[in-house]
Amino acid sequence: MQTAQSLPDVRDATLLNPSDNVAIALRDLKAGDAVKLSIGSSTVVIRLLNDIPFGHKFAVRDIPMCGLVVKYGHVIGRAKRDIKAGEHVHVHNVESLTSVHSACKG
Repeated sequence: MQTAQSLPDVRDATLLNPSDNVAIALRDLKAGDAVKLSIGSSTVVIRLLNDIPFGHKFAVRDIPMCGLVVKYGHVIGRAKRDIKAGEHVHVHNVESLTSVHSACKG
């Protein structure tokens, strides 16, 4: 297992706010890559489960189905299904809070 200290200090991704549960890829990233991120005063390593295109989001921790997706310190949507840490976060697994066809209503 790689530790944060053994990875190169390259900016592969950024976390915009310490309360965010998604990070943004600063370049095209590949499934299996270990991405080092600073979250508050901690440094964590996230192993990517999918290819993440430049500018797209990936989960920095597990997000349960119907859990809130947070970016910029603000809720930007809700998980349509369980999302694992390191997984691509996009329209296939996130919906608007106002989605008419949500499985999360009730």
